[in-house]
Amino acid sequence: MLKMGMSISFWQPIDEWDKWLLQKINSQWTNSFFDWVLPYFRDSVFWAPLYLFIIVFMAVNFGKKGVWWSLGFHGTVVLADTIGAKVFKEGFQRLRPCNDPEFSMYVRLLLKRCAGGYSFTSNHAANHFGLATFVVLTFRGVFHNWIYLAYLWAFFIAYAQMYVGVHYPTDILGGALLGTLSGAFFAWGFKKKWGTFNLDNLTHR
Repeated sequence: MLKMGMSISFWQPIDEWDKWLLQKINSQWTNSFFDWVLPYFRDSVFWAPLYLFIIVFMAVNFGKKGVWWSLGFHGTVVLADTIGAKVFKEGFQRLRPCNDPEFSMYVRLLLKRCAGGYSFTSNHAANHFGLATFVVLTFRGVFHNWIYLAYLWAFFIAYAQMYVGVHYPTDILGGALLGTLSGAFFAWGFKKKWGTFNLDNLTHR
């Protein structure tokens, strides 16, 4: 009983902060432009052509090295998505804010319906922070500081998840950490076998 009481007292302020910040993002720090664009921005289908282009570009221009890079790019998503869905979501079984019967009335849902499944961690955050990390670590020596804009892209996609009302901030933080570790793992494996890229020579076959 003492352990349970300590656990509740530990998580309660985190849960209260989570809900307070979500309400700020979802209902107060809003504008009509974000209301229109962010539901599309967080949609995986919206980004699918870009991902396909990147994979094809790498395979065509870098040959075998590019194919292995594309496999690492894809593998990052598979690892982050699987761990997020099978380990964290099934383990914690936290309801999404828009599905929580005690909290959903405070959520401004900007989608046609609240997604099914559980909330922690955010797979969108995990996948995109994973991809950002993989890209940064494998191209850092080529694009220098510009490559870090990949994290800004991942941040806005993750932020959109809170803005539309389907994830709490801690869902995003947990997903971002999971994705970063997944991207770093595949980047380490790729660089160990293939080294880094040099865009002055697009025929590393």
